Amino acid sequence: MARKITTDAINAFMSARTFNRDNTSVEVRPFKDEKVDSVILKLHGNVIARRLVGSSTIEVCDGNYPSNTTKERLNGLPGVSVCQRKGVWFLNGEEWDGSWTTV
Repeated sequence: MARKITTDAINAFMSARTFNRDNTSVEVRPFKDEKVDSVILKLHGNVIARRLVGSSTIEVCDGNYPSNTTKERLNGLPGVSVCQRKGVWFLNGEEWDGSWTTV
């Protein structure tokens, strides 16, 4: 079961609403020169997920900080399952090095 902060942050991320509590934040900002905004999920100031507003495609990474909290936040996202076995991270059943990946 996800902690309340994870649930609230993911709800804000999916609804494209700003959010800021403790070590987790969601920002909505213009995406490059496009006429659409992007939504980013941050943990300790590091971006760990991003998507364009109106898109169901999400990109994730570990923010160069592979922690249990990072896994929890990412696991709150739809279509994302991160686990660790013998020190190796897996994203949706595939070995993962934590780099940006589209889910």
